[in-house]
Amino acid sequence: MPLYENVFIARQDVSSQQVETMTEGFTQLVTDNGGSVAKTEYWGVRGLTYRIKKNRKGHYVLMNLDAPSDAVQELERNMLLHEDIIRYMTVRVDELEEGPSAMMQSRGGRGGRGGREGRDRPDRPERDARPSEERAAPAATADAGEGKQAASPESVEE
Repeated sequence: MPLYENVFIARQDVSSQQVETMTEGFTQLVTDNGGSVAKTEYWGVRGLTYRIKKNRKGHYVLMNLDAPSDAVQELERNMLLHEDIIRYMTVRVDELEEGPSAMMQSRGGRGGRGGREGRDRPDRPERDARPSEERAAPAATADAGEGKQAASPESVEE
């Protein structure tokens, strides 16, 4: 049977539990039509590049399918009719990925919540830790500035 990857985006205001229920329903639909779902991945709520049907974010789900084309057409028809699905896309592939998808690999490899700790930037020079006043002022010499004192508020007479 042909192999497919299907990604769909559900509205942001539905709960994760509802998205899981939708995914199970779509999986059941594919199996009823003679196919199988090799893997499903929930990618979480992610921002959309542009607004789609007044939504700025959505729940992303990936499904790897091993199904005949009739089952995929029925799946897409049901996704089109489902009111909580914003977008979907099905792509035929030569082979299904083993292990986590690229989206899940990039997510796990950050080591935190997008922080920059541990990231080397050889293309940028090290920043000087001194305050900007010290960096901007030239080195003071012994005779520079003699005879000139800044007026302090206590020394000003009225």
